[in-house]
Amino acid sequence: MRKIRVLSLLPNVTSLEELIDEVERLISRGCGGYVCFSTVHMVMEAYDNPEFAKIVNAADYIVTDGMPLVWMQKLQGARAASRVRANDAMIALCRYAEQKGFSVGFYGSSDKVIKAIRARAIRDFPRLRIVYSFSPPFRQLTKEEDEEIVEEINAAAPDILFVGLGCPKQERWMAAHKDRVKSVMLGVGASFDFFAGNVKECPEWIGNVGLEWLFRLLQEPKRLWRRYLILNPRFLLLALIQLTGLKKFI
Repeated sequence: MRKIRVLSLLPNVTSLEELIDEVERLISRGCGGYVCFSTVHMVMEAYDNPEFAKIVNAADYIVTDGMPLVWMQKLQGARAASRVRANDAMIALCRYAEQKGFSVGFYGSSDKVIKAIRARAIRDFPRLRIVYSFSPPFRQLTKEEDEEIVEEINAAAPDILFVGLGCPKQERWMAAHKDRVKSVMLGVGASFDFFAGNVKECPEWIGNVGLEWLFRLLQEPKRLWRRYLILNPRFLLLALIQLTGLKKFI
């Protein structure tokens, strides 16, 4: 699996079809694993925190969910690089799981969102086996609570576990549970809200020209202004330094 560096991360050169193949391979392996969806936000979190970069780079697969990352890979010779949106991947994997008889679970977000996700999944994929869904408390779990959740997940045994805790929390959670949870975990973040219909998803054509950040900023300016108005310019500068070969500065 080819990887092309984007600052501190090593995302795979991928496509939706290759991601599905990799998830099936991980399922057949029978010991779980985790998949990260890399965005500019995640790249900058990793750049600013080497420990977090190690967590993401240790994933079984790192998907490029952001056109700036795809452009970075293409500029470094990866012609086949493409963007795979986390929400598109979640929908495609639910459809694939329905066809193949795999089971799925959902962990994260709020009770309201989890219920909406289940309702839509049942409607859109009537033969899909949804064996687990849970919204954890919005606080640090106790050791006992965490152990109980792990036991419940493993008892339900979803082949695929979608994790929607947001970056960087979900990546830390998956890494911390990779040897305890036997499911293939995918950190899909805001896809829970998109799938539930709580937040309008960016039209694909806007995302393809690299302006999804602006679309989301206009929707949630108070929450996202720092992420996009501070992190994005820093990413552009650091990406330019990497591409021009001035590696000693990054």
